Order: sequence, then C-alpha cells, then structure tokens
Amino acid sequence: MMSKSKDNSESKPDTLIDENLKKVYSDIAGEELPDRFKDLLSQLKQQDLEGDQNK
Repeated sequence: MMSKSKDNSESKPDTLIDENLKKVYSDIAGEELPDRFKDLLSQLKQQDLEGDQNK
C-alpha cells in the first residue's frame, strides 16, 4: 500500500499534465480553421449532397 505522502507527490505531476493539456487544447480549439481545412470540408459536403441526389 502506498503512503499518503507518496500519493500526493504522484498526483501533483498528473494534475499539472492534465491542466497543461487542457490549456493547450482550449487554445487550439479557439483558433480559426485553416483555409485548407475549410476547403476540404466544403468538398466533403458537396460530395455528400451529390450522393444524396443520386439516390
């Protein structure tokens, strides 16, 4: 069984990693999509519409 002090020392790095990952993700999620991604999404939507019309 682990001692309480060992649990606390191991949870601190885990907490820091979690917080940093959330911060990075939220920063990236707030950015606008690059034009290339917008173009690809537009092409996929167009293909989907064309596929629905052919049914």
